[in-house]
Amino acid sequence: VQLQASGGGAVQAGGSLRLSCAASGRTLSRYTRAWFRQAPGQEREFVAAYFRSSGNTYYADSVKGRFAISVDNAKNTVYLQMNSLKPEDTAVYHCAADNSLILSSIGNWQQYDYWGQGTQVTVSS
Repeated sequence: VQLQASGGGAVQAGGSLRLSCAASGRTLSRYTRAWFRQAPGQEREFVAAYFRSSGNTYYADSVKGRFAISVDNAKNTVYLQMNSLKPEDTAVYHCAADNSLILSSIGNWQQYDYWGQGTQVTVSS
């Protein structure tokens, strides 16, 4: 499985971006898909996930109400719509996928087998 993330860029606070993560090599309709981010000098942190078993979505408290994860299985792509961006959202955003996670593990980046290369998001004040 190969994941290709795109859509990052530089925006001002309050702006919006939509990240995309296209998969190839395998259909990911039965995979949990997630977004994580990592700012310089900080650990990778959970942002959002689409849980494969239920189709439910989950978010970090810091992005709840501002970000939305969605999946287009026909395109084998997961998206992250980011609105009302803040400077603290600045980070490299990574997409991830796995087909064996349980719900309690979806926020743990170490549990994911497949990763995209990351796309930079920079939010200026």
